[in-house]
Amino acid sequence: MRNCCFVLRVPFTHSKERNTQYATRSRITYHALRSTHYGVRMETMANSANTQLTGGGACEFRRGVRAALPLWLGITPYGLAFGLLGPAAGLSGQATLAMSLLVFAGSAQLIALGLVGAGASPLLVVLTVLVVNLRHLLYAASLAPRLGKLPQRWKLAISFLLTDETYAVVIDRLERAGNGALRYFYLGAGLAIYVDWAASTAVGLAIGGLVPDPTVLGLDFALPATFIGLLAPQLRTRGAWVTLAVAALATLVLAGLPGRLDVFAAIIVAATAGWGVDTWLTRS
Repeated sequence: MRNCCFVLRVPFTHSKERNTQYATRSRITYHALRSTHYGVRMETMANSANTQLTGGGACEFRRGVRAALPLWLGITPYGLAFGLLGPAAGLSGQATLAMSLLVFAGSAQLIALGLVGAGASPLLVVLTVLVVNLRHLLYAASLAPRLGKLPQRWKLAISFLLTDETYAVVIDRLERAGNGALRYFYLGAGLAIYVDWAASTAVGLAIGGLVPDPTVLGLDFALPATFIGLLAPQLRTRGAWVTLAVAALATLVLAGLPGRLDVFAAIIVAATAGWGVDTWLTRS
């Protein structure tokens, strides 16, 4: 469309009126074609600008890393706490670090640590972590259509890197800039969060190794304090408060079940009650 040539055939006639009509039609046709030509050029320029704005894979990867950096302020303290408390709960240093490297689920790891310290059975630990992380299915379902068809290696990588924080920055990116090169942005953000979580766990382990008895410094209370810090910001709705109340009541009523199954049962009952209240309030 850049080099266009318009040939306008104006038939000759002896009628002055008809000649005027043909000339008018020719001018209209010419301007219509010219407008179409420039419209296509403007659309092409807009698409080119959008492509430059979105950037290639490397550019989007760096943007993902930068978007995740402010989240380190909230992630690092929990990683340090997990590294400090892992050995105190009965895990070896290697097991504590391996859990951060292979599981990579902050709140679920802290919950598992509390259950291990309370003497819960391995089956209960696995089931509880599974229930806590079921929300990731909802995250994945909302992101899958935006990511499109991906090779298997990409699916494995981004599914492992899916966390609350990764989901938050990716959704923000989608609202601001669309789907262009989203997988690279996702990979950058997820890897930045993963590196911070693993590194802060290692630092926590190193600091904990300098303290022979963590209870002397009151570090045994750090795990309940961490849970309180995770819980308090979530208490914004009636459903959340109902979940908290039912969980506390169910834990007291069901206390004493073998293998600390009372904890798992309280989670199921409380989550169901909270979901029911939220659903009822939404419909009403």
